[in-house]
Amino acid sequence: MRIIAKGTLRDFWVKYPDAEAGLRYWFEKITEQDWEKPNSVIEAFSGADTVGNGRIVFNICRNKYRLIVKFVYETQIGYIRFVGTHKDYDNIDDIQHI
Repeated sequence: MRIIAKGTLRDFWVKYPDAEAGLRYWFEKITEQDWEKPNSVIEAFSGADTVGNGRIVFNICRNKYRLIVKFVYETQIGYIRFVGTHKDYDNIDDIQHI
């Protein structure tokens, strides 16, 4: 799986250094194989859940941070749609547009 764009993760962990290890782990694990369906991704990441429209929300640093990625399994590309604190995630008014 190819992730667009790792720089978004890097920018986040510069601001929140404690997120770096969790985001690096997520990136390495997600990019090391081809994923065929949401269930296989969720099985590999405990606490992850679908939020509709091909997107999965991941808990980072024991749910301190949230990461939403839209997956296109046919092309093996994942688009980072949101990375933020749990509080930022809770304040999203319309998750369908992320």
